[in-house]
Amino acid sequence: MITVTAVDIIEYRAELASNANALQALDMLEDCEGNLEDAAIALAISAGQEPDCSDQWLMGLAKRWRARICQTPSRTTLTEAETIAEQVTLLTQVIDLPVSLITLLAIYLVKTGVDQFCAPLDETLG
Repeated sequence: MITVTAVDIIEYRAELASNANALQALDMLEDCEGNLEDAAIALAISAGQEPDCSDQWLMGLAKRWRARICQTPSRTTLTEAETIAEQVTLLTQVIDLPVSLITLLAIYLVKTGVDQFCAPLDETLG
């Protein structure tokens, strides 16, 4: 379980201030006391998806998009992004999900590390 601190949420809010959908995700994250998994499940339900409500649902969602996220141009840009706003913008270009879920996915990638997230794919292709 990944927990996002109140300080992190404040920083993300400042970076994403112009994106209402991203702010909605941060509101949900705050309501879930920083529990990234709980916030993702709640947002998925409100977006009409049917998450299985199991632990690691967000990780499963991320894995479904791993090939697109870890492609060389996307991965390089994600790794070099300096703000969560840059990562959200990039992910909206390669992933077909609501921005609120993409925001939480971007936070997941920040907390996990893009290279660590892509390592299983590297091993498979390598």
